[in-house]
Amino acid sequence: MSELSPTRSVVLELRDEQRAMREGYVFLDEKCLLLAAEIVAELVRYSALARALRQASDEVTRALVAAIARHGLDGLQLYPAGDLDDARLAQRQRSLMGVRLVEATFSTQAASAPPAIDASPEAERCRIACTALVGHAVALAAVTGNLERLSLEYQRSLRRARALADVLLPEIARVAGELETRLEELEQEDAIWMSRSARALD
Repeated sequence: MSELSPTRSVVLELRDEQRAMREGYVFLDEKCLLLAAEIVAELVRYSALARALRQASDEVTRALVAAIARHGLDGLQLYPAGDLDDARLAQRQRSLMGVRLVEATFSTQAASAPPAIDASPEAERCRIACTALVGHAVALAAVTGNLERLSLEYQRSLRRARALADVLLPEIARVAGELETRLEELEQEDAIWMSRSARALD
């Protein structure tokens, strides 16, 4: 930039570029605010889902203990798991500032499990609790992915905004100022030269 010719058109182009960069900075700043707000909202969802997952995990532990006490470990290993052929993973997607956000749910029919020879309420409770745990894990995984994508985009936008504010805008302002100063000096030199030429002709 420092090698640019000191002309009015060059200075005007630099000032236009400076205005465009300022607009870009304002856009990135607003984008960072929107992304930060969505990150906070997703963190609230994450906290609630993580709490639900812990509760579901505790329920699985209690159900597993009761089922092992009823059937023994070997007997429980032979107990049929739920049939996942009818399982449904539903996803709803939306976009925020180009970031893909996903809400996922997992569902299956509890009645679709194969019949057990030695059926018991304890084992059924354990099977249902494990299926419910998968549903909580799926929802939490979707929110975790959202947070990762939001965080990456926030960091990228923040770096760009800082580059504009701390490097590019000051540099273009410095170069435009130097060119304007040099242009004023050239105009003064021209005025002095014209004044001397006019006096020489008289």
